[in-house]
Amino acid sequence: MQSHGKSSFIDTIEETLIAMILGAMTVITFANVIARYFFNSNILWALEATVFLFGWLVLLGASYAVKKSAHLGVDAIVNLLSPAGRRVMGLLAVAACLLFSFFLLKGSYDYWAVFADLPPTEGRWFPMGFAEKFRSQSFYEVDDIPMLSVFSFLEGAINYGEEYEKLPKVVPYFILPLSAALLMLRFAQSAFAIWNGTADRLVASHEVDDEDIEQAQRTANQEV
Repeated sequence: MQSHGKSSFIDTIEETLIAMILGAMTVITFANVIARYFFNSNILWALEATVFLFGWLVLLGASYAVKKSAHLGVDAIVNLLSPAGRRVMGLLAVAACLLFSFFLLKGSYDYWAVFADLPPTEGRWFPMGFAEKFRSQSFYEVDDIPMLSVFSFLEGAINYGEEYEKLPKVVPYFILPLSAALLMLRFAQSAFAIWNGTADRLVASHEVDDEDIEQAQRTANQEV
């Protein structure tokens, strides 16, 4: 019971963050439209901000959808198998997804690390340690979004005391390793569920759910 409450709390945080990102995109876009058509002005950083927010929304939503089994699935062949066969197919599928998310995590960290003044990993496929020499890109900034005071600590932490005029790229690009890590975590949770027998597939088809909804609608119409 306690784990269920903890899971619900984490779900609330994720759902709130996704809702806040979607709301921020809507507000910024609406404000820019008002500025253009009523004040003949323009919010210079609005487009870039919404692009970054959309990226955050998509990448966070991908891992959250795995957790909620909301991705589209085709299980016509899986349904023909025995329970043991479905479990084996589920384990093979989640193993492939774990391998994919591992490569994604390595690549996204290596891309983001240089913006954070951190060493990327060595090794083309599997990380063989961290690079001793690398070219830091912690001074790279975005094009239009101004520097926010909440991130001023980064100037001393990774930019050697130099002030940022625009938002450093390390901030918006942080979603790359974060979302990859979350995606790998969600697949690991799915693998654990299949291994324990609480699930027999990675993603179930939602066709049955759609048919149930249509049947309920037809029943309601008949009653009316």
